[in-house]
Amino acid sequence: MTLEYEGDSSTGDGADVEKTADRPGQQAFYRFAHAVVCGTVAIPHKVIVVGAEKLPTSGAYVLCPSHRSMIDIPLVAFVTTRRIRFFGKTELWKHAPLGALFDFMGGIPVERGTTDRRSIQMSLAALAGGEPLCIFPEGTRRNGPVIEDVFEGAAYIALKAGVPLVPVGIGGTERIMRGTRRYRPGRVAVVVGDPIVTPNPSVKRDVVHGATERLHAGIQRCFDEAQRLAGAD
Repeated sequence: MTLEYEGDSSTGDGADVEKTADRPGQQAFYRFAHAVVCGTVAIPHKVIVVGAEKLPTSGAYVLCPSHRSMIDIPLVAFVTTRRIRFFGKTELWKHAPLGALFDFMGGIPVERGTTDRRSIQMSLAALAGGEPLCIFPEGTRRNGPVIEDVFEGAAYIALKAGVPLVPVGIGGTERIMRGTRRYRPGRVAVVVGDPIVTPNPSVKRDVVHGATERLHAGIQRCFDEAQRLAGAD
């Protein structure tokens, strides 16, 4: 996602964002799906969750997990029973039935490598409605114990909405599932870090960069602890 910072020549995304209304049954369906998914994942795995009490019980925030496996996505749902709005690459919406399901679950498609104003507006609308948003700031699945790159989109959206960034580390999943060809149940850990709050929200380039550096360090700390708890370090 290409970003437009304060002070750039572009006009940006606009400051006024209205929250959007759910279609009938969306929240109930999410609660049902949440229970099914978490229950299904918990059966073959020992799931350890640490720090979930740090999350606000109401109001919006941006969850920013490490990403080593596809199973990271359902594991994020273990930290809260509230509906989480997930970013997803547009390719996931190419098949109509699956795309319709993602829409009904509150998913937000993003066109990577572009200035995707629609995904930014949808994200800001979700946050304006008081909902948590999940963005994997590494951009795609990575390998190894080091969080090498963190893109600035998560910090940009959080700062533009004036909500906290929350680093999350998910450990043990690379050992359990790499790609789609290997799957071996085991112990996994999800560690929630301290929310990162910027007193004066701004999408000036240096402010976004500074928040991203703090987020990067926070995710690494959480990931290190999650790997240790999962026995994967």
